[in-house]
Amino acid sequence: MSTNLQTPIDYLKGVGPNRADLLRKELGIHTYQDLINLFPNRYLDRTKYYKINQLLPNAAEVQIIGKITKFEEIAQKRGKRLVATFKDETGTMELVWFRGQKWIKEGLKLNTPYVIFGKTNLFANKYNMPHPDIELLTEHQANLRSAMQAIYPSTEKLSNKGITNRVMTKIMQNLFLETKGRFTETLSKKLLSENKLISKSEALLNVHFPKDQEALSKAEFRLKFEELFYIQLQLILKNLIHKTKIKGFPFTTVGTHFNTFFKNHLPFELTNAQKRVLKEIRSDLGSNAQMNRLLQGDVGSGKTIVALMSMLMALDNGFQACLMAPTEILSVQHYNGLLELCNGLEISIKLLTGSSKTSERREIHKMLESGELDILIGTHAVLEDKVKFKNLGLAIIDEQHRFGVKQRSKLWKKNSLPPHVLVMTATPIPRTLAMSVYGDLDISIIDELPPGRQPIKTVHRYDSNRLKVFRFIRDEITKKRQVYIVYPLIQESAQMDYKDLMDGYESLVRDFPMPEYQISIVHGKMKPADKEFEMQRFVKGETQIMVATTVIEVGVNVPNASVMVIESAERFGLAQLHQLRGRVGRGAEQSYCILMTSHKLSENSKTRIQTMTSTNDGFEIAEVDLRLRGPGDIMGTQQSGILNLRIADIVKDNNILQHARHWAKDLLTKDPSLSSPDNAIILETYRQMSKYKNIWNYIS
Repeated sequence: MSTNLQTPIDYLKGVGPNRADLLRKELGIHTYQDLINLFPNRYLDRTKYYKINQLLPNAAEVQIIGKITKFEEIAQKRGKRLVATFKDETGTMELVWFRGQKWIKEGLKLNTPYVIFGKTNLFANKYNMPHPDIELLTEHQANLRSAMQAIYPSTEKLSNKGITNRVMTKIMQNLFLETKGRFTETLSKKLLSENKLISKSEALLNVHFPKDQEALSKAEFRLKFEELFYIQLQLILKNLIHKTKIKGFPFTTVGTHFNTFFKNHLPFELTNAQKRVLKEIRSDLGSNAQMNRLLQGDVGSGKTIVALMSMLMALDNGFQACLMAPTEILSVQHYNGLLELCNGLEISIKLLTGSSKTSERREIHKMLESGELDILIGTHAVLEDKVKFKNLGLAIIDEQHRFGVKQRSKLWKKNSLPPHVLVMTATPIPRTLAMSVYGDLDISIIDELPPGRQPIKTVHRYDSNRLKVFRFIRDEITKKRQVYIVYPLIQESAQMDYKDLMDGYESLVRDFPMPEYQISIVHGKMKPADKEFEMQRFVKGETQIMVATTVIEVGVNVPNASVMVIESAERFGLAQLHQLRGRVGRGAEQSYCILMTSHKLSENSKTRIQTMTSTNDGFEIAEVDLRLRGPGDIMGTQQSGILNLRIADIVKDNNILQHARHWAKDLLTKDPSLSSPDNAIILETYRQMSKYKNIWNYIS
């Protein structure tokens, strides 16, 4: 093909330096390739026209046929605005321009039929359309080769500078004329025929200039499949390369530590899911490759036991292990839990956090380097350069999404070969998202709860039911149970009328007076020592009520706590509500989660509350959360770049994603190096995508 798609956009007819600069800044369009990948947001039925008397305020874009009867320049604070009176047989409205008035006025004729297109506003009982797309009716009819017109992404700045949708369409037409509509094929003949896909050139033409809905559907399917196929191809290739090139320490023995614990110290029988996951981990550890596995398990599913037994395998092979958690509370929780589980075993375990005293740190550093210390539990403090292991063989990272890539990579450098890595999360990740973001990791899922656990009963109560809720809390305390009450804010906010922690605490002290009741309070602004003191009072049962912010979202294990009250529950996301609910239900007794809200609830809030009251399944909740919030919000800013898809949507196009992953896996199973002549196109496309900074090169 003669035209190079890496040509800067400045050289395309109809663009020029000024427009090119705007397109770069506003839409990130630098090259012809970027422009061809600017896919329409939606499509307008160009055969449908509105009358002025049919208009609605703030409606979506509309098309109207009419005539301009007069122009008027009106002074405003800065400069002037140009207002045209636009008329059809049913009424009049105004067209408004705030910039470029001179050339607009010169280019338009009075009493001549035009088609205008844009969003309408109602101001002072009169409709207006700011910066409309406008063309002569005769031209419009001549250009009407398709009933469907692409509507491209835009910004206010582009519209104000005259780069309207009509201009973007013209620029796109020029690109197709220059390239003669021929684009290099990016999928193999086999993929095209087996999946009944149209060619790349046909797909691009019909996504930008569809002749009908059927042609558009085929074009979109082809382009979505391609985008998701190459993402999956890169993720799976990354995993294959990891397994073949990154050597790991082979753990060949399952010895005394593991077997003694399994036979004599296991507090309950493992679930089938835990056994399956341990088998997967054991298989990884026994190979010559470094393990890189994600362990998903709902709150209370027993990930800690799996983590410990994995660490015991490391000890049996002469290696040390560490477990890193994002918060001090969670790391202390893990430390206490592991000490209890390992009681009677000859294993040395230490805790290292930001609060560790200098003398403790020195001792830990010394024991680590000499090999006396078997297991280190800690926060980010574990990553410090001073922390040197004699022989680190397994690193476990809990709630891994709270750690950055650079932080995690520091663990790799703690031994001559990188230690095996197991990352754990209690936040269920929807299957769709896991395939897109963690497709390069092997994934294990613990999808059943230990026996004896009763499902938590979740109910929704309005603030007006508070007295009944307090009565219920008193009844539970009478049964020697304990209660969490969680608030979304620490101090009163001028913008929000939600209950804040301090106000709630004072109210509770009045309703649950001393000495009959004891109340703890914990929030993020407290000193770590004070926080720990209050936590321990609750853990020991010295206080019956724990008033807290979401600082207790992860890592608090009090089996005697049977009630979780979440104030202003509409303020919390689904994942957070699910995590908070998981703080109860850890004992054999029936537990309850009470979601308190005001009567004013948005549609999304209603959906969240309804989801929480109808299911305890974290993966089901995660799927609803994905639909409500979208992938970027769920994964956080660290992962957001991964999901900047051009045309596919991982929620709506879940089926295409799974289909694309299947084909990527199949291809790499048969031809891991993509060396077959049949796959030459795929190999070349893969190389090009890695070479140029576009949507696919986010994987190094």
